[in-house]
Amino acid sequence: MGTTLHRASLLPAFLCGVAAALAFPAAQAQGEAFVVKQASGAPTVSVGGTVIPYKEVTLAAQLPGRVSYLAGIEGDSFKEGALIVALDDQELLANRRALIAQMATADAQLRNASVQYNREIFSPRSRTPPGGMAIPNLFDQMFTRPMESITGERQEGAELGADLFASGTQIQEARNALLRLQAELQALDSKLRDARSIAPFDGVVVKKFIEVGDTVQPGQPLLAFADIEYLQVEVDVPARLRPGMREGMMLQAELDVDNRRVPIRVAQIFPTADPQRHTVKVKFDLPQGVSEPGAYAKVLVPDFNAPERASPVIPQSAVRYNGSLPGVYVLDDAGNVQLRLIRLGEPVPNGFVTVLSGLRAGERVVPDPGPNVAAGWSDQAPPGAMRPSQSER
Repeated sequence: MGTTLHRASLLPAFLCGVAAALAFPAAQAQGEAFVVKQASGAPTVSVGGTVIPYKEVTLAAQLPGRVSYLAGIEGDSFKEGALIVALDDQELLANRRALIAQMATADAQLRNASVQYNREIFSPRSRTPPGGMAIPNLFDQMFTRPMESITGERQEGAELGADLFASGTQIQEARNALLRLQAELQALDSKLRDARSIAPFDGVVVKKFIEVGDTVQPGQPLLAFADIEYLQVEVDVPARLRPGMREGMMLQAELDVDNRRVPIRVAQIFPTADPQRHTVKVKFDLPQGVSEPGAYAKVLVPDFNAPERASPVIPQSAVRYNGSLPGVYVLDDAGNVQLRLIRLGEPVPNGFVTVLSGLRAGERVVPDPGPNVAAGWSDQAPPGAMRPSQSER
């Protein structure tokens, strides 16, 4: 898989523990001594972190119900907007149909109230005589009602204003009832939306917590969804190392899977430190395809506050392991070889590695010891000479 960093092309990798690469000669042939050299630079600190997805969300239930649909399992990919989980919404749909019927009734009442208001304007009830026989009704209209107005017992203007106000109140009540039902419909549609969990971005299901048929409650996790195409390393860096980092800076990370070193970029530095641990959270962008979420990784952070130190440098081919202990074959002034255990530091370019302890600059080591080289071997021995026996020593 490729190792291209997202959002930017890779810059040259930061030389962990070495300020500048030394131009060392190629490794000599077996039997030729290599003079231990020194490389100076700022020391580095290895800080452990965890590989995390670039984006990750936990989809949770927003309302109680039974799971009626589950799109897939861990590892399944979905595009943004795809339906992943759905709850049973039959009851909500029934309530919605009933609410729409109530809205139709409220709309009819509003239209009726408007018609009655217009009738009151053009044909006021205050001027319409009550129903009855023809002659008594005519007598009331021609004599009784005018006399009541003349004597002040009746005010047609006040009656007309009261009737218009009553009709206007009916219109307002009908309008308010319709608005209330519309708000209830919006709330119900929101619940119907919450009954469906949609993929917020392109990604995969990392972990699911439910199965079809499970009954869930509000706030209960349904599944974890993440974008794992791009990965990051999240590290709690000691606060004293924070001044030596900036966003966009290139560093090195060592993956726990195969101890491979890859370049990483500082993506985000959190603005505050943890008051208990006195660390600052930092996220680093990883190249694509080099790891997986949850893996362990070590980030090599330069410690510019510490004094520079000089470390011996030897070819990596000179290192031989005795079990888990690294060692090298050192040549003395007489040309005899002695095995010496060392403590290795950080690799440097061109196939060399730094030595933290066990060697000094100027000493000679066998750069590529073969199977015949052992303690007591002499660089004066002819090619193919075997290791001397105990009696010969």
